[in-house]
Amino acid sequence: MLKLSDNPPMLWPDVASLTALEGSWWVAHTKSRFEKTFAHDLRGRGVGYYLPLSERVRVSGGRRRRVLAPVFPSYVFFCGSPEDRYTALATGRLCRVIDIVEQERFVRELSAIEQALAGSARLDPYPFAAVGGRCRVTQGPLEGLEGVVVQRTGTARLVLEVAILGQGAAVEIDADLLEPAE
Repeated sequence: MLKLSDNPPMLWPDVASLTALEGSWWVAHTKSRFEKTFAHDLRGRGVGYYLPLSERVRVSGGRRRRVLAPVFPSYVFFCGSPEDRYTALATGRLCRVIDIVEQERFVRELSAIEQALAGSARLDPYPFAAVGGRCRVTQGPLEGLEGVVVQRTGTARLVLEVAILGQGAAVEIDADLLEPAE
């Protein structure tokens, strides 16, 4: 787990907004949990990128820790020339690169995410832990439990079902501790 100070910057190079970056945009689908390492690689190779990060609280070793987690797990957005695209592929940290057909629309959508994060808004992946979605607890004393999210305000209300009875019990849990159940 990285210290907050060891995380890559969300936007590189240091410009006022991602709209200032020149070139074509691509979406890098990274290998699992390689977003930050890939961002460090791009920075070292001089390729502009945007990696939206949101502060989360994780439970590790019985302690609550503040971490910066990607808003879109396994995805980093980068900008540049076709040579920069090749450079990104050459890092060995990607599953694939997704071409963006509607560049202007894509930049507008990313700018909205950038603006929300700059305004200190707390962003949660969606439909991650969406109401009605089946989720699994990833950490803490309830790790491994599965249920259906029925309410989502500050915390998620997860219903643990007993299907044969047609009933269940609800538990409130931090939404950051949930992942979609497959």
